[in-house]
Amino acid sequence: MIYILKIIFEGDYIKALFVVTGRGIGGDAVIAINIANALSEYDFQCEFALDHTAQGLLFKKNGIEWHKTGIPQAGGHSATKKTLVNACLKTGKAVIETVKMFRKINPDIVVGVIGGGAVVGCLAAKLANIPSVGVLNTPIDVKICTRITTTVALPESKLFQMDLHDRNIHKAYSPVNPDIVIGNRENALKHMPEAYDKNKPTILISSGSTLFEKMAIAASNLGKGGINANILVVGHPLEEEYMKYFDNSNLIYLGYIDWIKDMYKIVDIAVGTDDGIMIHEAMALRIPVVTLLGVKYGRYHNLAAVFKDAVLESELENLEDVLENAFANIDEMKQNAGKYGGDVLKSSDKIARIICALAKQK
Repeated sequence: MIYILKIIFEGDYIKALFVVTGRGIGGDAVIAINIANALSEYDFQCEFALDHTAQGLLFKKNGIEWHKTGIPQAGGHSATKKTLVNACLKTGKAVIETVKMFRKINPDIVVGVIGGGAVVGCLAAKLANIPSVGVLNTPIDVKICTRITTTVALPESKLFQMDLHDRNIHKAYSPVNPDIVIGNRENALKHMPEAYDKNKPTILISSGSTLFEKMAIAASNLGKGGINANILVVGHPLEEEYMKYFDNSNLIYLGYIDWIKDMYKIVDIAVGTDDGIMIHEAMALRIPVVTLLGVKYGRYHNLAAVFKDAVLESELENLEDVLENAFANIDEMKQNAGKYGGDVLKSSDKIARIICALAKQK
């Protein structure tokens, strides 16, 4: 993926600091960068902070430097009592460290992004008397951030499908880069090996930037099955041993790629997880989606209800049957995806406007 972050170096600007959970590789980082891109249109200078251990590959690819602070993770939707306790014990120290960082950087507003990033960012902003916005999708960030600051609930959050009357809690689709629709089909075809048959339909299989084992198994099963399609697999395996699942001539494994918007131009149906930015990107491009359930530690978000009739759910055992059903109804599913695509493409700007309005109240 290629993102262009425009930063205002001259004249008046508002400084937004994003405190981002995760490794700086995929979903959470993408969300932060996409919101920052939208904010740059409103004369914001955007900076980022990641955990000390974050690799920040997505930021490196885009030439973006970042600050470092402690951002404990409890495991998001798959958090256990043990991981929550461990994260809580580390959070106090992380908040103090982050407050000190704020005093050096002096942001006008803080944006806490998902899980630990939202919790640490918003708590530290509260202590430092800096306005903040929490971008939420896990139980723990909802429990804490909605009590102390303005928040934006993404579709994975339980708040998204609730009827809310709190003016400080907003709802938005996951922020995608509007440029995601501007891909190059020919460029994608240049990346394809000889085994790719452009006369066949194409299935994309991905659990995000990181490939989880259940998704790898699903790809392997489809490769051994009878479905007549190109099967593309994308993502860096969580464990190298997962590579054994791709020893199949019917699979095209591409690893971690940064030309996903080109790839979307050759994809007919996407198989993904029941969360994440890929579902939203697919809706923007009118690509039907089949969500494979239980890929990431058993998480379930019911995004098939959020994107009704454009997303189908499947267990591992009946994935091929569900895909056959999707292909049989592909035109209708594309039409239904189109009903959501416009609002999805506006989501980055919607969240940016919420941040902008709050920052200008300062």
